[in-house]
Amino acid sequence: MFCNQCEQTTRGDVCHQWGACGKSPEVDALQDLLVHCLRGLSQVALQAKSLGISSRETDEFTCEMLFSTLTNVNFSTSDFISFVNRAIALRESLKLQIQATGNAVIQSAINFFQPASDTQKQIQQGKDLEFEFISQSAKNVDIFSLKLTVLYGLKGVAAYAFHALELDQHDESLYIFFHEVLANLDAQDKSLQDWLDLTLKVGQMNLKAMELLDAGNTETFGHPTPTIVPLGHTVGKAILVSGHDLLALKAVLQQTAGTGIKVYTHGELLPAHGYPKLKQTYPHLYGHYGTAWQNQTHEFERFPGAIAMTTNCLMPPHETYKDKVFTLGPVGYPGLQHISIHDISPIIQKALELPGFTEDSEQKTVTTGFARNAVLGVADTVINAVKQGDIRHFFLVGGCDGAKPGRNYYSDLVEKIPNDCVVLTLGCGKFRFFDQNLGDIGGIPRLLDLGQCNDAYSAIQIAVALANAFEVNVNQLPISMILSWYEQKAIAVLLTLLYLGIQNIRIGPTLPAFLTPNVVKLLSETFNLQLITTPEQDLAVCLG
Repeated sequence: MFCNQCEQTTRGDVCHQWGACGKSPEVDALQDLLVHCLRGLSQVALQAKSLGISSRETDEFTCEMLFSTLTNVNFSTSDFISFVNRAIALRESLKLQIQATGNAVIQSAINFFQPASDTQKQIQQGKDLEFEFISQSAKNVDIFSLKLTVLYGLKGVAAYAFHALELDQHDESLYIFFHEVLANLDAQDKSLQDWLDLTLKVGQMNLKAMELLDAGNTETFGHPTPTIVPLGHTVGKAILVSGHDLLALKAVLQQTAGTGIKVYTHGELLPAHGYPKLKQTYPHLYGHYGTAWQNQTHEFERFPGAIAMTTNCLMPPHETYKDKVFTLGPVGYPGLQHISIHDISPIIQKALELPGFTEDSEQKTVTTGFARNAVLGVADTVINAVKQGDIRHFFLVGGCDGAKPGRNYYSDLVEKIPNDCVVLTLGCGKFRFFDQNLGDIGGIPRLLDLGQCNDAYSAIQIAVALANAFEVNVNQLPISMILSWYEQKAIAVLLTLLYLGIQNIRIGPTLPAFLTPNVVKLLSETFNLQLITTPEQDLAVCLG
């Protein structure tokens, strides 16, 4: 196998025997086979679109399937065999519709590819296709590096676009972009600059996807408001919902209303408490349990109720709690029951069978819900605090957390940030320090939780608004972005920031293994993108 799409790759290079995430070589091969089939499907979808043939089913399928190949989403061999077969069925259906118009289907080896009927032979096909693809690195390793960046970034964009389409937010140009990238991924006539331009285009389209998702979330659940969230638990039966999917959480809340079951969030669903149409409509949305995804093995084991995993961040479950974990959406794992958001009765039944919490715990709290409307609503106060010297600097410290050593840098950094500075945070990276009491500056909390990783859109809007207020560009603001990355959504967000021309971003704990030294040098020279060093050194530079 060959997989270097996340931060925890073996020896910081590539997973080649077994995925550090728990992904088997067989699943890795079938994921590559699926991507190959999506590339052929995209070629046909583009021709269909040019003839006015609707392909919305194909568009949505492509988003979900790319999402399914993200790190820690789906580990099921049988699922990927099913996905491959559906990709071929959709491709052939579109071909028939094209031929019905009197046009011939554009022929290429990839859009006439046929997967084997035998599972083991499909796995071998995936391995062969993977080897064929990575062999391109021999021609120009730097171009191949950017090609991987484009592909991995596209997977991140697809995740956000999938959540947006769930909320009926669509953009045809976004779907066309997915198909164009996939259909032309083997292009050999592009220069290094062409691939860099396409990499930044991924960032541009990710901004569009995040904007769509933001519109879907706020129209459906209201604009987040600062909300105090209990970190403890209360007596009663319980369901824990983890991942990112607000619509899935709403389904759990709707279908558990009146059952006496308390619902808790985990991981990236902490910001859900800030959405008024969730928190105010469903009082049994009690609090937040646990921390970031990489701690789930012991947190899930201790949780005395049922658990719903809605998106990526699933770790291979232990046998001690495997029977109480259910998957929804694109998530899959052998032996776990997959259910639809339209009928979560199996989760409810399991929650009622399990003991639940038998006593109340100590009620420590955190505050979430500082999205763009909440922050910009007090923009005048913030601006005045900066002008008066009460706020010296802003630090955006967030991103994806992970399990490898060295990530204590981020908690150490926040502890060392001076008291006249404000920390903005988002993503699961915040769980390194989310429960710290940093106090406030003139009533403005020094720690502002902007939300999930996709709420980078909020952070961008806040930065743009402040830049306009001070009549400077974003790079001239007293703000430093110090980000952690783990998987492909973080790469997509980084590409969005680079597309917007944001300079001086620090990223860690390591640089992506798929970036060659020459590409790193190019990004450093163009955007001053740099690796974190030590909290002391980075603070000294940021505060000048």
